[in-house]
Amino acid sequence: MHDHDWLCRAFNRQKRKYNSYKGTVGRIAANRLHRRFKTDRPYQKLVADVSEFRYGSMSQSERVYLEPILDLFSGEVLAFNISNHPTVEFVVKPLKEAIKRLPNLKYRTTVHTDQGFQYQHQNWQQVLKDHRIFQSMSRKATCLDNAVIESFFHIMKVEVMDEHFEDKDSLVQAMTDWIDFYNKRRIKTKLNGKSPKKHRELTVQKVA
Repeated sequence: MHDHDWLCRAFNRQKRKYNSYKGTVGRIAANRLHRRFKTDRPYQKLVADVSEFRYGSMSQSERVYLEPILDLFSGEVLAFNISNHPTVEFVVKPLKEAIKRLPNLKYRTTVHTDQGFQYQHQNWQQVLKDHRIFQSMSRKATCLDNAVIESFFHIMKVEVMDEHFEDKDSLVQAMTDWIDFYNKRRIKTKLNGKSPKKHRELTVQKVA
């Protein structure tokens, strides 16, 4: 590889990262996760974040925003939303969708995010409170506290943005298709060669 200069440089791309932190504009929750990303229970630890994807010409690029809700048990995307604007309503929508998927559990769920303004907002926090879900937040300017979903975004952008998209519809379709592929067909070594969805389904069957 080195002799022929066949090096993959896609994972070294440095791009400006979307930052939703606007200071303390609401309530900052405690960091309940403390980088304890592993769990042997589905739906116990969920993570969420917002990232930006661009399309169009280099001189007049447009952007859309993605917020997925990931289950740390398998890495499965339980719900997601794509929008032109990263509003509070934009992040609350997939949260509600993910909560609808939760079965009756003998333990409480925790949802972990960064300190983005959307997650400090009372609307987000009220949804969690209404469903007896713990809220957890990363420490300020500490991306390692949210490392799993940061890694998810990095892999997704390398694989989705491998081609250039001239319009929003084609980009959104590519993002949606990739998430479906990631959930159902992208196998992981740490899941013993299973996809996130398959791993979750087999685990639930054993418990049932």
